[in-house]
Amino acid sequence: MLLTYTAPHLDQYIMNYADPFRTIEPPEQEIAVVEAALKTLQCAGILPHTQYSHERLQAHRKAVAEQFEIPWTAITPRMGRLLYAINAILQPQNMIAAGVFCGMTFISNAGAAVGPGACYTASNLIGVEIVPAEAERAERNVRRIDPSGAARVVAADALDVVRDFRQPIHLLYLDADGANGQGKDIYLDILQAGYDRLPAGAVVLAHNSYNLAGQLRRYLSFVRDPANMRASVNVILDQEGLEVSLK
Repeated sequence: MLLTYTAPHLDQYIMNYADPFRTIEPPEQEIAVVEAALKTLQCAGILPHTQYSHERLQAHRKAVAEQFEIPWTAITPRMGRLLYAINAILQPQNMIAAGVFCGMTFISNAGAAVGPGACYTASNLIGVEIVPAEAERAERNVRRIDPSGAARVVAADALDVVRDFRQPIHLLYLDADGANGQGKDIYLDILQAGYDRLPAGAVVLAHNSYNLAGQLRRYLSFVRDPANMRASVNVILDQEGLEVSLK
C-alpha cells in the first residue's frame, strides 16, 4: 500500500519561483502542515520524533534570504522547512545532495549543521552540481553562511561522486536531471550507485515525487518495494512533492 501525506487545499499553495521568500501562508499554517508530514514519517518508522527548533530554522532562513544569490528555486517555504527538519532530526554525519543548482536545495538540507541554523556537527556535507558555473555560484552562496567549509559544493556528475564516496551515506538528497532527455529518471541510477553504502537507517529524499512522478516511475517502484527500502512515504505538501525512503 502506498503511504502518502497530502496537505489540505494543495491547489491554493502556489509559490512564485523567482520570489521564494514571499509569504504564502501564515507561519502557524506552514508549521502545522509540516508537522503533520513529520508525524506521518514518524508513524512510518522513518523518523524517531518530530522535534526541531523553529527559532534556528528562522535564523537559517533569514541568513539565506539575505546572503544567497537565488535566480529562482522550486524549494517552497514548506519544503525548505521539511528538509531542514528532517536533517535536524536525523542529524546525518554524511549527506550528499545531487543536483543543487544555486545551492538552495543543498543548504535546505545542510543548514541544520552549518550557519546560524546549525543544531549539530556533521562530518561531510557535499552538494553536487554538474554545471560548473552554477556549482561556483552555489559554493559562493554556501561560503557566505559557512566560512568553515564544512559544507561544500563540487562541480561534478553526481553518479561519480556517489559511486566514489567510500564512507557511509546517511542521507542522500536527489534533485538532479539526466542528460539526453533522461530527466529525473536518473534518480534511480544515482541511488543504485551508492546503495551499498547506505547503512540501515539511512534516508533518501527525492524531490518532484508529485509533479514529475511519471519521470520517476522506475525510482518510485524501486524505493516502494520493501525488498529494497523498509519504508517510503510520498509527502505532498506543495506542487513538487518529496519521496522519503528508509533503508
